[in-house]
Amino acid sequence: MKIHVECYAGYRGEQEPRAFSLGERRLQVVSLLDRWLAPEYRYFKVAASDGNTYILRYDETREEWELGAFRKGVEGPP
Repeated sequence: MKIHVECYAGYRGEQEPRAFSLGERRLQVVSLLDRWLAPEYRYFKVAASDGNTYILRYDETREEWELGAFRKGVEGPP
């Protein structure tokens, strides 16, 4: 699924996701949990403002972002 991602380029120019949109819904990246490289792709595991965890994939060749995976957050005690 293609998504729109808002990024921040740090002092080294590497992009990090700060927010992303799923349809009409805009989610803030609360925490960058992990990141890794693969040939032609960059992956980011993020905790979002909706309490869920997402894997965002950036295709460096096509310069496109995709939703790679989703994990529903665990609800705490009432």
